[in-house]
Amino acid sequence: MRLQGKVAIITGAAKGLGQSMAELFAREGARVIAADMSAPGYEAAGVEHRHLNVTDAAACARFFEDVVRDYGRIDILVNNAGITRDAMLHKMTDEMWGQVLDVNLTGIFNLTRHVGPHMRTEGAGSIINISSVVGEFGNLGQSNYAATKAGVIGLTKSLAKELAIKGAKVRVNAISPGYIMTDILHTVPQELLDKFSAATMLGRLGQPEEIAQAALFLASDEASYVTGTTLHVDGGMRL
Repeated sequence: MRLQGKVAIITGAAKGLGQSMAELFAREGARVIAADMSAPGYEAAGVEHRHLNVTDAAACARFFEDVVRDYGRIDILVNNAGITRDAMLHKMTDEMWGQVLDVNLTGIFNLTRHVGPHMRTEGAGSIINISSVVGEFGNLGQSNYAATKAGVIGLTKSLAKELAIKGAKVRVNAISPGYIMTDILHTVPQELLDKFSAATMLGRLGQPEEIAQAALFLASDEASYVTGTTLHVDGGMRL
């Protein structure tokens, strides 16, 4: 029960990585607010589902106020909400570019601008931002996605400095997943999945639970001396 009594917000938690983190955090004793625009595909003890559009700044402010009113505090924030709108540069529209930046990067800002200072005032907290190996290595047809995930790493390092001033024990870290078997990869042809697997030192794709376990470590007191870093959970990508 490594998160016993803690209050955790996880965005993009209707399914996939967010679902795995929400369920694991709840099993470890946290009271979890699973936020998403989509209806959840699961129910779990200790997990409360709430609607949230992270691109709506006013909605994020209200959401923050509601959680503090209902739970009294926020100990953990996982910024997991993210989308893809893939296209080669010459085919990418303004809308495709803007949508990905709004969700993947501005969405983190919209919620963390409230939760971060709250944690600093309370004196402690853990913020975990979900980046991607694509943000470090790039990828064909994903210039928008890669730009946001690289931005997440820079934002993480800056927030780690800002939120720890005046002695506050607020830690901010990022996780950089590799190819993980979420719904998106289930639509990919097997020959490509085999190629992705071969690009790792461990010779396989990751599972959502493995990202959840990494997030649990960063959220827990076991990572009390870890901040401003990016944890790579990618099976040893060889690009």
